[in-house]
Amino acid sequence: MMISQKMADAINEQIKNEFYSGWLYLAMAFKAEELSLKYFAEWFKMQEAEERMYATKMCSYLLDQGVEVKLTALEKPEFDGSSIAAMVKETVKHEKFITDCISDLVNVAREDKDNATFNFLQWYVEEQIEEVASVTELDDLVTLAGPTQLLLLEERVKTIIAQRGAEASE
Repeated sequence: MMISQKMADAINEQIKNEFYSGWLYLAMAFKAEELSLKYFAEWFKMQEAEERMYATKMCSYLLDQGVEVKLTALEKPEFDGSSIAAMVKETVKHEKFITDCISDLVNVAREDKDNATFNFLQWYVEEQIEEVASVTELDDLVTLAGPTQLLLLEERVKTIIAQRGAEASE
């Protein structure tokens, strides 16, 4: 093994966090569909796919380091599904939690003087900056729209999804 057991355990825990994030966003997608907000549902499904990719990227890193990937049970996603505004606020809170988790991983890599893992994690640091900014912007838009303008905002979310799809194919 090229990384410490402490680092391996911490990454395995983050893999669980990333898969839980996807599980949470999938639950939110289904709730958005129940609320007849098709494009918000699609946005949450895109988030789920990204989280799954983040987790599997970490799994590949552990395997490349000769470390066992330890998948553990995920808890039932808990969130306020009373409105899209509540779900988006929960998403902001969750992405900030994940940002803190990534920061903790970086700190373990620093303590271990593990430059390879430190460098690997920089991609996640940058990604979390983008994730928090993106979902904060969405939260601001939902707040500004309020319940009466929500359907107009649905069209804006459709545009955001199209832009993200175009960026992914570049």
